[in-house]
Amino acid sequence: MAIDRTLTERGLALVNDRTTDMAESVLKVPLHYYRDPKLTEIEESSILRRTPLAIVPSSQIPDSHDYVVRSVLGDSLLITRDSAGRAHVFLNYCRHRGAMPACGSGNARRFVCPYHAWNYDSSGRLVRVPGQAGFTGIDLGSYGLVELPNEERFGFVWAVLTAGGDIDLDAHLGDFAAELAQWDYESFGYHDQREFESDTSWKGALEAFAEGYHFPFVHGQSVIGQNTVANTHIYDEWGRHHRIGFPFNNIADLNADPAQDWDPVLRMGVIYWVYPNLILANSPVGVEIIDILPAGEPTRCTVRHSWMARYPATDDAQRAFYDEIYRQVHAAVRDEDFVMLRSAAKGCAEVSMTTW
Repeated sequence: MAIDRTLTERGLALVNDRTTDMAESVLKVPLHYYRDPKLTEIEESSILRRTPLAIVPSSQIPDSHDYVVRSVLGDSLLITRDSAGRAHVFLNYCRHRGAMPACGSGNARRFVCPYHAWNYDSSGRLVRVPGQAGFTGIDLGSYGLVELPNEERFGFVWAVLTAGGDIDLDAHLGDFAAELAQWDYESFGYHDQREFESDTSWKGALEAFAEGYHFPFVHGQSVIGQNTVANTHIYDEWGRHHRIGFPFNNIADLNADPAQDWDPVLRMGVIYWVYPNLILANSPVGVEIIDILPAGEPTRCTVRHSWMARYPATDDAQRAFYDEIYRQVHAAVRDEDFVMLRSAAKGCAEVSMTTW
């Protein structure tokens, strides 16, 4: 399904008819879905560690020897781009005693373990062992950093969080791959990110980005609530992945002047849920990347909120403009969505009813 005028036509029809795309029936969800430790354990082992996850945008490591370290489900990961331009995802643990050879982000040809100074290069190879005489017969080639199954496509570096496993991105995305490809995220410029934890189920948090019912109430004082038609959206799905289009108020201008631009990116917020844990919220100037995962217990999650610009910044004025955009969207996520989500999660954790 192309990102073209037909999406705008569908959105405008819904606005004019004062309705929205609806499911065939009401879904009732048992409360244990959000608070059962055993279920969360199964989700992590059977889904989150077996399914390709978008670990970082490609534009976060654009050049050879760029790297970034991030924690995913409690594992420290080192994401690099080697001298040949290939991206890698490693477990960020030295093969000698397990200390972390890398931290933060930047550009480096070598990563030196702080414990015994074993050296690894940006392709993960072990290249130097101090006091090597004490390791007679060691094959350096057998002690590189452990690499997770990974692949770089559609503007992201994807990985499966199980060493020795397989990654099949085509099978995971299916026909949704063509939808992602239309956005050309490879050409976007990485701008900023924030991470925080919340006393909220990771699934309950994701669901907040799958409906606009709450917009006028939670976001009434910010651009989301003020610029978007309340409780109105188009919906499309590709297996476990879906797209929602939230019409902007300006879509109604097309009724009076059909000669205006019908580009859906200008007329609605186009939001994706990439199964199992990723939200991509597109706007005319960029995309929010909202990565939500459980944080060790069913009622706590980690949130990694990044932003990429459709046109990479080339000067300080443009960077300042993007700073302000990111400040506003992050404030909406942190201070509006997740304030309300914490309140809802408290009710979910304490209420004795079996379903919502």
